Amino acid sequence: MCGIIGVVGVSKAVPLLLEGLHRLEYRGYDSAGVCVPKQGRLTVVKRPGRIAELEKIPGLEDLHSSMGIAHTRWATHGEPTHDNAHPHLDAAEQLAIVHNGIIENHHALRHLLEGDGVRMRSQTDSEVLAHLIARFYRGDLTSAVAQALTLVQGAYGLVVMHQDHSYLVAARKGSPLLIGVGAQEHYVASDASAILAHTNKVVYLEDGQIAQIAKDRCDIKKRNGDRVNATIHELLWTVDEIEKGGFKHFMLKEIFGQPDAIRNTLRGRITGGKIKLTIDVDLDSIRRILIVACGTSWHASLIGKYLIERIAGIPVEVDYASEFRYRDPVISERDLLIAISQSGETADTLAAIKEAKRKGAKIMGIVNVVGSTIARGVDSGIFLHAGPEIGVASTKAFTCQITALVLFASYVRQRQGKTPLTGLLEELEKVPSYMSQVLEQCDRIRELAKQYQYASNMLYLGRGVQFPAALEGALKLKEISYIHAEGYPAAEMKHGPIALIDENMPVVCIAPHDETYEKILSNMQEIRARKGNIISVVTTDDPQVRELSQVVIQVPQTHELLQPLVTSVPLQLFAYHIADVKGLNVDKPRNLAKSVTVE
Repeated sequence: MCGIIGVVGVSKAVPLLLEGLHRLEYRGYDSAGVCVPKQGRLTVVKRPGRIAELEKIPGLEDLHSSMGIAHTRWATHGEPTHDNAHPHLDAAEQLAIVHNGIIENHHALRHLLEGDGVRMRSQTDSEVLAHLIARFYRGDLTSAVAQALTLVQGAYGLVVMHQDHSYLVAARKGSPLLIGVGAQEHYVASDASAILAHTNKVVYLEDGQIAQIAKDRCDIKKRNGDRVNATIHELLWTVDEIEKGGFKHFMLKEIFGQPDAIRNTLRGRITGGKIKLTIDVDLDSIRRILIVACGTSWHASLIGKYLIERIAGIPVEVDYASEFRYRDPVISERDLLIAISQSGETADTLAAIKEAKRKGAKIMGIVNVVGSTIARGVDSGIFLHAGPEIGVASTKAFTCQITALVLFASYVRQRQGKTPLTGLLEELEKVPSYMSQVLEQCDRIRELAKQYQYASNMLYLGRGVQFPAALEGALKLKEISYIHAEGYPAAEMKHGPIALIDENMPVVCIAPHDETYEKILSNMQEIRARKGNIISVVTTDDPQVRELSQVVIQVPQTHELLQPLVTSVPLQLFAYHIADVKGLNVDKPRNLAKSVTVE
């Protein structure tokens, strides 16, 4: 969501800070700002809107400094305004902070500070941190931050600077921060993409740790003062992977990158018909699997339920991570909780992991970002190796998550002493080529998008394992084109949604030639009887489907359980092209953030 970058020891801080903010744009934001020292005082430049607007502010390029902090804000407390934008200053304007997270007791802290005569400039929860740290400051900034945080309830990724010190102080609880290690400079950021152009060596700050970051050193301690011997990790991603590479948008690049992403997820994991995974969990003792996730990852989880139950025969429950702990779930040590998250930083998923651990469950993660909080906090897991996903609307992470779930389910079946499902692994290795065939229809799907760009609503219908694919197709459309869309199991149409169908209602029917094919044909006939406008995604050229449909998109046939990997691709392209022909910002849809790091 919000983005943080700080630098110390560089020759020109402002250009580097702005470059980092641009790298963080994909996280979602509605205001931006920077703070650097100038002639012994702190100078803050900030405004609502895009970073490009911030860069137009006169005098910004004249701020010469070797250190500074910057922030992109996604509004939670208070509207996107100048005063609510970060960085925030204390009353004396000697101390500045940037903050990701939510301070849950900010009302009480605000009341305490206002009782001391402090006058707040903003509506944000974050501003109280600047004044609270200033309240404890007696010449030692690190100590003041540590003391202030003893009063804070909630989540924070926090970076602080003071006009009298040539170092930054960073602290973390529940919101990610990493420290970049350079030759004679250091960086701090909420996301590796902000600093990847300058260093690939990072230290991941853990919850409860506070770091003092100077140009030539970084001292990390726990809140109790104990020193931490930090491990330096090497980032495997490259700068080229976070560039568009000739594509108009990151989302289109990532849609077209799916064949290679799937190959990377599979690489080295199927050998001689055997699955090779390193799962450090006693799978023989597991009697139930719980999967928690949010958004697109939740749709992948629903497909995972079909996969695991069909392939491995273990009962699976799928929960929204945001609801999981609030229903006081019944969990035992014979349960395995699988947390699925592209970023590995989703706040609600982290909270679900904590709840499941407390109740004794084994924990496994399926994540894309190596070194993320979820990756570091689970018993075992599967990395997707999909490469950076910059577009807010997830595409390649979704299909790689499904691929990882196929591998996991097949691995469990293998551990049970059973042979693989007939043809499943062979077809799985062919999926990238099937996707490439669908991508050849990109121009045709763009022409279809032009016909449907003015729709106000759409329905997406699927049966069986295609129902979650329908949910995901609908989500993609509403995320980036702002067209209201809903996914349903096709048979549920008669229980309400059929009332919406008329000649103005496009209905996307996912109808591969599988055991539910005849059933969904009947649903399509019901739609046509009410003059509905049908867009069919099929695997066979059936004259009956062509007669019922205004548009038919044919994709290659594969194993029934793998078919969502192929049928999802035209739905991604359809959503992308509708948004693009409408002239919308596909990579930065309004109100959305790539990684939801607050509850």
